[in-house]
Amino acid sequence: MSGLILGCGVVAFANGLAFLVFRIDKDRAIQGEWRVSETTLLTLAFFGGWFGAKAAQRRFRHKTRKEPFRTFLNLIPVLWLLLAVVVAYEADMLNLPVFFTSQ
Repeated sequence: MSGLILGCGVVAFANGLAFLVFRIDKDRAIQGEWRVSETTLLTLAFFGGWFGAKAAQRRFRHKTRKEPFRTFLNLIPVLWLLLAVVVAYEADMLNLPVFFTSQ
């Protein structure tokens, strides 16, 4: 159970961090200052902060028309879904324990 709580905490932190970094980048864009790279923004989104990134994108109207950034950001949950399917399939093929099974 503590692993689940830790995982939820890590995901919450990643989403909060992504939201904050998007806000900082938006503020810097308005002020004409040095910006956060798109690679950094997408990396934060990919490693658990996708919901925070999307929330910040909508809240601050930041990078909503910027291509290919917008497409890459929207592909992240698709990649995670594909990864989950592959892991579940491989776990079944190797007779590994799967966390979400119907019994």
